[in-house]
Amino acid sequence: MKNTIALSLLATSMILVPVLARADGDSDRSHPMTYVKDSAITVKVKAKLADQHMNSLRHISVDTDAAGAVVLSGTARTSADIDKAMSIARATEGVTSVTSTIQVRSDD
Repeated sequence: MKNTIALSLLATSMILVPVLARADGDSDRSHPMTYVKDSAITVKVKAKLADQHMNSLRHISVDTDAAGAVVLSGTARTSADIDKAMSIARATEGVTSVTSTIQVRSDD
């Protein structure tokens, strides 16, 4: 139950925070509905990554453009984790392509 509430709050905040806090000069985001669509895809991908309950996946950032192209960045523990994150993103509704700049980090 707590996980469901936490995930709902996370999803809601992921939609609202970028809209309120981020000023983006991209011409493809000039219409508010385009930006909301981008944010919705981003939230879907992040929620699916969070559902995996893998610590490595929480260090991955997700950005989506107006065409549904997703860019994953950050760090992961293994290349298998990177592959899993890319697979999750590709399987998300609305995603047209996935690019990754995720780097494998060594555990200290």
